[in-house]
Amino acid sequence: MAAVSRDQALSLLAAANNHGDLAVKLSSLKQVRGILSSADPSLAAELFPYLVELQSSPESLVRKSLIETIEDIGLKAMEHSSILMPVLLAFLRDGDSGVAGKSIVCGTNFFCRVLEEITMQFRWHGKVERWLEELWTWMVRFKDAVFAIALEPGLVGTKLLALKFLETHVLLFTSDSNDFENFTKEGSKQTFNISWLSGGHPFLDPVSLTSEANRMLGTLMDLLQSACNLPGSVIITVVNW
Repeated sequence: MAAVSRDQALSLLAAANNHGDLAVKLSSLKQVRGILSSADPSLAAELFPYLVELQSSPESLVRKSLIETIEDIGLKAMEHSSILMPVLLAFLRDGDSGVAGKSIVCGTNFFCRVLEEITMQFRWHGKVERWLEELWTWMVRFKDAVFAIALEPGLVGTKLLALKFLETHVLLFTSDSNDFENFTKEGSKQTFNISWLSGGHPFLDPVSLTSEANRMLGTLMDLLQSACNLPGSVIITVVNW
């Protein structure tokens, strides 16, 4: 059954990459997503290199669909998803603002999930696996890239999504004792908060992470002081924080 799924997925990926009809490309990629969603993570990982080839597609709708596939499949096969991260980073600078924005949203979801997994692994198993350390390295690069987009001149729509990531980042790394109480209950499902690291961690430094969040909050406050030079929607977004 795995061999059949693999061959079918490869055929669909070839169509998504090479067919002349955009509708066929999108339909093929959607079918690939369905196959890989229900497949064993090891099979999905075997096909990731072929999936990555679609990043050079000239059609923005295909690139957007690729990001959706990366999020859907990558979060289910996280231990193999580092190979997908360069695509997300490249798409942050895509010429189509819709592709860039979708990449920010997808990366934000990855960022939160990786933080949760890193903390939970160490909490319950006393160690963090190597693949997860590598994935966190990609998340740091993603964070730095989105910070730059948020603070540099650019399209308003993309900047707003980057600012939303900054908001998420500040909230993640601002201590909430209630979140820590929930985290100490094994099996509970909560969004990561810096309070989870109160017992220490091999490579996540709570002091450094909190300091960075505070600096970012200060930077956003500085933005408000130059509000006359910013689009109205950006000002409203920052104030709504």
